[in-house]
Amino acid sequence: MKTKTIRQSVTFKASPHAVYEALMDSRKHARITGAKAKISRKVNGRFTAYDGYIEGVHVDLVPDKKIVQSWRGSDWPEGHFSKATFSLKKIKMRATYFTQSGVPFGHFHGINQGWRDYYWGP
Repeated sequence: MKTKTIRQSVTFKASPHAVYEALMDSRKHARITGAKAKISRKVNGRFTAYDGYIEGVHVDLVPDKKIVQSWRGSDWPEGHFSKATFSLKKIKMRATYFTQSGVPFGHFHGINQGWRDYYWGP
């Protein structure tokens, strides 16, 4: 299957801790996105977001610094997961660096824009 990689850099007026919590706390995540989320806070723990459209497993968690997930959309080819990595760094402008590799080619534009519209914007 042909895949592509998303690379984005986002700056928030929030600490790495606040961004980590927004991504890892089920209630905060749901409040930001406006859709139900169920998020384990453990490595190998499962998560779902957007009323079950997104699902996956946490591969690596370093509180306030990094989240690595095996991540998929429910309409992706059966059994295919991408690797989503959030690198949280406190710098002058407080940046978050995001990479998602293995995104199915036909879903790339929607997922790429979806991060901007449904996560970084809110």
